Amino acid sequence: MATRPSRDLEIFPNPHPERDYTIRIRMPEFTCLCPKTGQPDFATLLLEYVPDRMCVELKSLKLYIWSYRDEGAFHEAVTNQILGDLVAATEPRYMRLTAAFNVRGGIDTTVVAEHRAAGWQAPDPVALP
Repeated sequence: MATRPSRDLEIFPNPHPERDYTIRIRMPEFTCLCPKTGQPDFATLLLEYVPDRMCVELKSLKLYIWSYRDEGAFHEAVTNQILGDLVAATEPRYMRLTAAFNVRGGIDTTVVAEHRAAGWQAPDPVALP
């Protein structure tokens, strides 16, 4: 049983690489530290991606997210760092990370970062009656 945070992201083969489908993972307990004050920042992360050949394993993702708990990071930097690490690990067709930080000092921040593989386009949406 892992009792320590880790920056190691484990992956596994996409069980349906022939199909575009979306994986959504909500992480409501993200924490890091304000690099100016050292106070904790709290956020809900929403990861949405269309996998190509690989998917991220959830327990390793949990331990990865935990690794930021005692690290000072600006919201914009940490959101893009997490997205970059996930893209490097899984090489998805498309990935979006939305980081909705809690209110602090009367201000809340939401940072949205995206990656799109070269040549990939989302299929046209289907309008159901």
